[in-house]
Amino acid sequence: MSWFPTSAPATTAQPTPSTPEPSQDGGYIAPDRTGRQRCWEGRDSFFQCLANNGIIDSVKEDAKARKLCAPELGEFERVCASSWVTYFKKRRVMEFQRDMTIKKLNAENAAPIDMAGWGGGAGSAAGRPSR
Repeated sequence: MSWFPTSAPATTAQPTPSTPEPSQDGGYIAPDRTGRQRCWEGRDSFFQCLANNGIIDSVKEDAKARKLCAPELGEFERVCASSWVTYFKKRRVMEFQRDMTIKKLNAENAAPIDMAGWGGGAGSAAGRPSR
């Protein structure tokens, strides 16, 4: 018996997300307007596919998202930096949860809170409501 298998298990190939280009000073070059636009279009196309298939969280339901939206996800991962892909996926879930919370509060006829008297930092006199 060997510690390391002689052949790798069969897995589905996943495209490698793009990474920003390194600059001469060791940092990374930010995408230009065209690059950002391509990324947003790839994101929007992928999110539309997710919506059409009833998938909210493409991180938790990664296998299902990859199966049903493979071309869109491949393009999204190709045109966006991997950190952007992760950020947009998580933000989509957060925005959905926020919208559901607002919808629930509206259904319960919750009264909005007037925050006009609140200002300043936490723990300061300016952070307390005026009386």
